[in-house]
Amino acid sequence: MTSHTTPDRPPAGKRDARRRLIRELLLVAGLFAAYKAGRTLSTGRTDEAFRNAGRVWDAERALHLPGEGAVQRLLLHSDALVHTANTYYAAVHFPATALFLVWLYLRRPGHYLWTRRVLAVLTAAALVLHLSFPLAPPRMLDAARLVDTAQVYGPSVYGAAPETDTMANQFAAMPSLHFGWALMLALGMIAATRSRWRALWLLHPLATLLVVVGTANHYWVDAAVATLLLGAALLLVPRPPTADAAPSVRGLPRPRRSAEAAGAGAGALSLGAAPAVRGAAPTSPGTVSTARGVAPTTPGATSLAPGAAPTTPGATSLAPGTGPTTPGAAPAVRGAAPLGPPGAGGPAIGRAAPARAAAAPVTAGGDR
Repeated sequence: MTSHTTPDRPPAGKRDARRRLIRELLLVAGLFAAYKAGRTLSTGRTDEAFRNAGRVWDAERALHLPGEGAVQRLLLHSDALVHTANTYYAAVHFPATALFLVWLYLRRPGHYLWTRRVLAVLTAAALVLHLSFPLAPPRMLDAARLVDTAQVYGPSVYGAAPETDTMANQFAAMPSLHFGWALMLALGMIAATRSRWRALWLLHPLATLLVVVGTANHYWVDAAVATLLLGAALLLVPRPPTADAAPSVRGLPRPRRSAEAAGAGAGALSLGAAPAVRGAAPTSPGTVSTARGVAPTTPGATSLAPGAAPTTPGATSLAPGTGPTTPGAAPAVRGAAPLGPPGAGGPAIGRAAPARAAAAPVTAGGDR
């Protein structure tokens, strides 16, 4: 016998898990890159974006929606508060969504697939709206008279000149994916967890809504449209099971023994009763065996098992294809056997005696 050494390889399960992880990372990164690239296609439509901004502002006033300036004035009461709002807008959006997806991938795989598909549908619909309806944010609209808090107080993720900003399309205000993704995060965590406090996840989209409006990056209508698109995506994508874990078995009722089962068990232990357990043979003279494939071993006993030949003189074989072994005995119907030697009693019809009723003892020479 020869021995050789081979390099250690990770188990197949780990290799498959690694491939799935790499595939998911590439898929999510590819979808996000396609979205970012698609947003830049409408960067040259500045005049149209400002005309649409004027229409949205007038529509909000016609609907008597609260002005975005009311929220911003609350933030401007404190430099620390407005700086915190700008930081929340710049630093929480992408990391929170990424951590949310990673947690679902590791702990709730079914909910991860559901969430990833919903976010993909929502983002694709938002991209179509960005391209078909370019919109300048309220911080650029003179009629709104709002402060660009990111440029004044910092930090800012946008360039000072929107027309020359190559990192982001600042004319893609509708819908607000900041709010749409935050709302999906809250709904996903509520669906994937069972904590009594899980409804508090709704504070994240609420805080995001106040931040995007207070920093003058979005209109109220932008959040409303994002909510409608998310609702449509939730209707299109099938929802996963309520929980990835196996259902609990606590509280199942214990089986109850009926009176008939108890009586059958007591009868099986008495003298002359037919055993109810498959494969068991009677142990007393004159009893009938109800077990399949077991031949009676006592004089005068009759076998009811197909294919089992009796071992006593005068008994009739019930095996298919065989005839009676005693002269003058008529062939029995399959599954029936004469109860003793020729001339003693009639045939007992039936393949086996019921398990829960005790069989009547039979004597070698007649019915009793």
